[in-house]
Amino acid sequence: MTAPEWFTRSLRAPRRQYFVDVNGCPINVLSWGDQGNPGLVLIHGGAAHAEWWAHLAPMFAATHHVVALDLSGHGDSGRREHYSHPQWADEVVTVSRAAGFSAPPVVVGHSLGGLVTMQTAATHGDVLSGAVIVDSPVRRPDPESEEGTRGRAFRAPGTYADLETALEHFHLIPPQPDPEPWVLDHVARNSLHETPQGWTWKFDPHLFTYTLVAMNAQLASVKCRVAVLRGEHSVVVPPDTAAYMYELMGRVSPVVTIPEAHHHLLLDQPLSFVTALRTLLADWDHSVPFQRS
Repeated sequence: MTAPEWFTRSLRAPRRQYFVDVNGCPINVLSWGDQGNPGLVLIHGGAAHAEWWAHLAPMFAATHHVVALDLSGHGDSGRREHYSHPQWADEVVTVSRAAGFSAPPVVVGHSLGGLVTMQTAATHGDVLSGAVIVDSPVRRPDPESEEGTRGRAFRAPGTYADLETALEHFHLIPPQPDPEPWVLDHVARNSLHETPQGWTWKFDPHLFTYTLVAMNAQLASVKCRVAVLRGEHSVVVPPDTAAYMYELMGRVSPVVTIPEAHHHLLLDQPLSFVTALRTLLADWDHSVPFQRS
């Protein structure tokens, strides 16, 4: 199936790429839009990378300076001996400072990135104007960490003789109906790199040894505006989990369900996701935030 015009136009949009050193580790950053606009920071999920946002970020570039980063151990960023949510939150804050935003940014994170967003909002919320958690649970590990811990998906990534063979082995965790092939292909191709042994995945296979932590306290103690976006058919944030998160946020922050979306809603319902996030940002541009204790 041919990709729609909006998708190919987004991938052609002007962007900048650079690296920011965070505690001795180079962090890969993609950037769209006028640097004088309000900041919007996008954080990918586990074993993913900034290119998961490449078809969406340009849709915010008219009003925002948009930055998407590869967390350490992911994508084209460097690797560390140890990984943790506080370390990743430091990366988000350092990249935000390096971007030179005109005002505190809004941080948006999907899956593992949503947990990093919670951590950032809890420990660095005074330098954020808002946090958006996208289909990330707090009562159980994020799905990528869960899979990695069990050894089923990420602990021993395969190596393949050629790119096309490697692409055949790309699949989403947790499984769901496949998104359109044009968006899946873009994400898959940017998940791989060539090594002397062959084509393999970019993420650090030791990534998930250190990330299993409960995030209840972080969500309950966020220091800025916060909202949750979830997929209607998500197996990661089902209605009871969403209701519990609503309670942790003091029953004053929105929980928005994206129709017909599964966990990977950036891929299967991208335009509905953009509409929901645009609406939220437009409201936050002029409304008075709830003052959290």
